[in-house]
Amino acid sequence: MQKKPVVVAAVIAAFAMLALGLWWYSANQNSQSPQAVTVDRTALIRPHSPSMGKADAPVVIVEFFDPACETCRTFYPLVKQLMAQHPDRMRLVMRYAPFHKGSDKVVAVLEAARRQGKFWPVLEALLENQKDWVSNHTAKADLIWPHLDGVGLNMEQLAIDLTAPDLQQAIAQDLADANTLGVSQTPEYFVNGRPLPSFGFEQLQQLVREELASVR
Repeated sequence: MQKKPVVVAAVIAAFAMLALGLWWYSANQNSQSPQAVTVDRTALIRPHSPSMGKADAPVVIVEFFDPACETCRTFYPLVKQLMAQHPDRMRLVMRYAPFHKGSDKVVAVLEAARRQGKFWPVLEALLENQKDWVSNHTAKADLIWPHLDGVGLNMEQLAIDLTAPDLQQAIAQDLADANTLGVSQTPEYFVNGRPLPSFGFEQLQQLVREELASVR
């Protein structure tokens, strides 16, 4: 009966190691000689990036998101509706941009959940219950667990994956790509590599319409 508290303690310890690892990785990257920043498509999608839709869809939306971002929560169902209007012709790729305080720990849970094939149910549970674990633009990762009870996560495996160096590197890579692409707030969208001319769902719809028309 004591197993669950032990697992939770292991997850908390993993969070501490994760924070240290991300700090070290970022410091190591920043210590390298500065290079000219060039924006190219390699910064849009990485092998670890979770996606929804056909792999060969002609229109690809890349979204940099923060699970603690209220606007991300608002836009998520709208983007899903947009995709549903064009089945088999659109793909959504998610990139981590944990800009809110504490959201790096929540993003780490998402990445660990992705490794169990649970990224989308965990993301939707977090967004649906965002008000319960975000306060004053600060994510409180210790409050997310009650909302993840029904998604079938293996908590012991989660605790192990949270300490994996490649998990830390995946998050750091997304942050580096966000910087390369000039992403400074969330959500930020790119449609077939094109950024929004200005922020708004109508602007996103317009870019999608243009790209769909160009690949008829």
